[in-house]
Amino acid sequence: MATKLDGVTGVEAPTAEAPRSKAQMLKHALEKAELAFIMEAHNGLSAKVVEEAGFEGIWASGLSMSAALGVRDNNEASWTQVLEQLEFMADATTIPILVDGDTGYGNFNNVRRLVKKLCQRGIAGVCIEDKLFPKTNSFIGEGQPLADMEEFSGRIKAGKDSQDDADFQLIARVEALISGWGMDEALRRAEAYHAAGADGILIHSKKADADEILAFSKEWAGRAPLVIVPTMYYATPTDAFRQADISLVIWANHNLRAALSAMRDTSRRIMEEQSLTSVEGAVASVKEVFNIVGQGELAAAEARYLKPKGGDFKAIVLAASRGAALGPLTERLPKCMLDIRGQPLLHRLITALGEGGLSDISVVRGYKKETIDLAKVRTLDNDNFADTGEAASLACAAEQLDGPAILSYGDILFRSHILENLLAAESDICVVVDARWRGGESRAAERTVDLVQCSRPFTGDYLDEEPVLLNAILSGGDSADNIGEPSGEFIGLIKLSARGAELVRRELDGMAADGSLNKADLPALLNRLIARGEQIEALYVTGHWLDVDDAFDLAKARNLV
Repeated sequence: MATKLDGVTGVEAPTAEAPRSKAQMLKHALEKAELAFIMEAHNGLSAKVVEEAGFEGIWASGLSMSAALGVRDNNEASWTQVLEQLEFMADATTIPILVDGDTGYGNFNNVRRLVKKLCQRGIAGVCIEDKLFPKTNSFIGEGQPLADMEEFSGRIKAGKDSQDDADFQLIARVEALISGWGMDEALRRAEAYHAAGADGILIHSKKADADEILAFSKEWAGRAPLVIVPTMYYATPTDAFRQADISLVIWANHNLRAALSAMRDTSRRIMEEQSLTSVEGAVASVKEVFNIVGQGELAAAEARYLKPKGGDFKAIVLAASRGAALGPLTERLPKCMLDIRGQPLLHRLITALGEGGLSDISVVRGYKKETIDLAKVRTLDNDNFADTGEAASLACAAEQLDGPAILSYGDILFRSHILENLLAAESDICVVVDARWRGGESRAAERTVDLVQCSRPFTGDYLDEEPVLLNAILSGGDSADNIGEPSGEFIGLIKLSARGAELVRRELDGMAADGSLNKADLPALLNRLIARGEQIEALYVTGHWLDVDDAFDLAKARNLV
């Protein structure tokens, strides 16, 4: 931490304890030997930008906050509206905020309440100016009237007496030079405000050079920290401020002005071109927006505190088959590893399961099993894949049926809401059924389809609380006549409760014992459970999924993503 030299002896003062609170940080910035800089912000996002840039603090500009709300800098935004903006800014950052408090929004009583509220919200300090309420921006007009010096000193005393944080900083802004009252009046007022308890003096000027500011600093002689706002005399070298023993420089409104220019240019170009092509590369990406507002922190917090619906569920993906209908495309890869716009089909399925909250995922592999090697996924092998079916592959993962589980074919893609609704189902066993299997949607006439017959057809009545039950499902080699009027197509997605998983595990053992396991598919397994009197719920969907059986499906999948 920087140190000041003792004003009398020139000996270095003892090093103070590093500042902890935001108010202490602002106090340190005002009192340390080195020149400090703070930057304007007008909302939570711009405050984050200021901190990201490395500034020691934030200037919550009254002009900028008013303009951001679309009103004039004449106290048209109430102090409570300003306070609301400040709360967002303080919550979004870890550096101190010095607030442009205008005139204090009234007399001493208003200042008392303002200071208390600022302290409550973790604001480090406030700057109030010796003008009349409602204020007028200093750069508008000439010879603006000033507050009575004694009355304004009373505002300062009231503010200091009201602060709940001993390190809260109150800066008195002297407007005598702005209003043409001269150097002597500026010095007289600054001394009175310092005597009233102000922690620092902001001396303001609207001249194009810094001559009167530097002259004031020389006469002031370091009696208290001196703050300046070089908006008009911006060409003055910063070293001149250092040599004049200025404590703090405020860059007062440039973020707002930069934003206004950029928004105008971007809006104009989009309007003229009716396209985003020329502007997309010139503006911040959506990812940058997510990053600066802390989207990553929320994801980490959700992982720690918010248990997802799928958190108790394991997932078992059946991906042992080749996919012979895809011909040469699966000579070296199983169909689950075919590329879908830069990612294997199975990778996209695993991602969808993960986004649903399922992290314990097992994949049963078989054909070209060495090509299936995904991070954070358990692989189980069905080395007899060529002579067995889905039930045998599921049996290879029987040890994973020790609690709630999601079973999935390895060649399907689906929208997130399907998994969300499936996880919310309360039944022990629930299967997803597409009610839109007709009309070529699933090309039922051209390939094998797992048709189902349910207790009632799809109606679209989402308020009906009566569950739909699965009566029968078409198994391999069966005729559609065996199930009556089809209600839809089983899409290859099943939810099992802990009890449901135990029922399936027992049934697999029974099928192994009676010799039916090797050639059975999942529909055969479900039909056996129905025959034993188990109720299986059918969750209707209307599209929003697909499976990949042939080259047509592969092209459709690539278009989908």
